[in-house]
This record gives sequence, C-alpha cells and structure tokens, in this order.
Amino acid sequence: MEQITLHNGVKMPIIGYGVYQVSKEECERCVLDALAVGYRSIDTAQSYFNEEQVGNAIVKSGVPREDIFLTTKVWVEHYGYEEAKKSVLESMRKLRTEYLDLVLLHQPFSDYYGAYRALEDLYDEGKLRAIGVSNFYPDRLVDIASFSRVKPMVNQVETHPFHQQAEAKKWMDKYGIQMEAWAPFGEGRGGLFENSVLVQIAEKYKKTTAQIILRWHIQRGVVVIPKSTHKARMEENLKVFDFVLEPADMDRISALDQKQSSFFSHSDPAMVEWFVRMVEERRGKQ
Repeated sequence: MEQITLHNGVKMPIIGYGVYQVSKEECERCVLDALAVGYRSIDTAQSYFNEEQVGNAIVKSGVPREDIFLTTKVWVEHYGYEEAKKSVLESMRKLRTEYLDLVLLHQPFSDYYGAYRALEDLYDEGKLRAIGVSNFYPDRLVDIASFSRVKPMVNQVETHPFHQQAEAKKWMDKYGIQMEAWAPFGEGRGGLFENSVLVQIAEKYKKTTAQIILRWHIQRGVVVIPKSTHKARMEENLKVFDFVLEPADMDRISALDQKQSSFFSHSDPAMVEWFVRMVEERRGKQ
C-alpha cells in the first residue's frame, strides 16, 4: 500500500475504505471484508452513526491496531471546546481504541475554532496522531491554518473528475495540507462512470472506469476513500498500483472539470441554514 507523509511526519495510506452511508447492519461485515482484502485505512464519522460497528470490526479482524489508520470526524452539534473534546473521547470509546490516527472537523460552521482547540490539546496529549478539517474552502482553510497553534494536516473535500478543486488544491499544497477526497467517484452523478473519455482510457489500460478515476486521484497526490459494500469491488478498488496513467490521459481527465459541486455548496447561505436546522433537530431529540 502506498502512503503519503503528513506535514507532522505521520504516514497515511493513500487509499482507504470509507463507511459513509453504510448501515449499522452492514458496517461490521463491510469493515471486516475491507481489512481482509488489504485496506489499512478506515474512515468514519460521528454523523455516520456507525463508529461502534467500525470498532467492533477492527477488534474482531485480528489486524494489529497499530497497522490501521483510523479516522473519525466531529459533527457540528459537538463544536465548542468542551463539547468537542468530550465527543472525541466518546468516539474513542465507541471505536474501542486508546488513540485515533486522524480526527477532522466535519463542517466549517458554528464554533469550529473552539472545537479545533480541543483537537490541538488532544493532539498534544498524544490521543490524536493527526488533526484536520473537512469541507473547508480556501479562505477558511487559510484562516484556520494561519491562526491556529497546530496547522491542519488534512482537508477532506468533495473532489472527482467533474469537480477537481484545482484552485483549492493549490492552496492546500501551499500550506502543506493534504487533500483527501470524499466521494472520489462523485457517487456516479452526471454519468461519471459512463463518461466516454473515461471509458476510452479504461479500455486502453484494460481497467474499469472506477480504477482509472482512483489512479487519477492518486497521481494528483490525493488520498481517496472509496466506499463499496461488495467485497469484489473493494478488491477491485485496490488494484490501482500496477499501472500509471500517461500525461496525455491525465490531461484528458483534467479537461472534464465542470468546476462545480455535484452535491451542494458550503458557501450557499440556504445550505448553511439547512445545517443549522439539522443541528437544532438533533439537539431537540437528545
């Protein structure tokens, strides 16, 4: 498994297994399958509501904990210093681990500075090996990188051939912050898997379009966390280290960039209001 080195020296697999939208009923089995076929990086989040299942699978797998790079994310309702710190310790309990390899702030809203200070202190205490953010646009990323005591090591964002985030990546590279792709396939929206350019390139290398997309990410230096509930697909997604895309093919994929999200914009005020309502509803149920 190829690895990248974060700016604090911690090594992270360039491909991992993500459990977003994997149900509680399937999650333990899926993580066991992922570890069995060779994944050594698992990405979850408080808002996925499957941390306990991930933790159970890791323990049952028999894979030494130190061989697994484990990521979770703090959700907005737990922002602010005290609540964020408490929530991370609760995530560790659910994940049945004494430490976490990476913890991210999931969204750039509410008191993310207070939450980030909690991550900094947990990092200093050795409970977190790396810390970072998710969905932070360049302006907010530069802000938190410049005014925090510990610069984020990772920014996990939406990026795929139809939304390549080239400008955002320039800023991440400038500050030494690793780009990580959630939805590296864009969930197939816009006919991504059937795109004629990607299909032609896949035929050339005798690979699937999914493998071509993952290889493209990797050659850009982007960490990927593809999700599948099928063991065969998990294996397929790992078979991307036995070929290299030629520069001309990388350029053809670069030309597919539509420069807009396939999902939503975090800078849209209406979307911010949607997140606010979600947080209020969850707090109301507690």
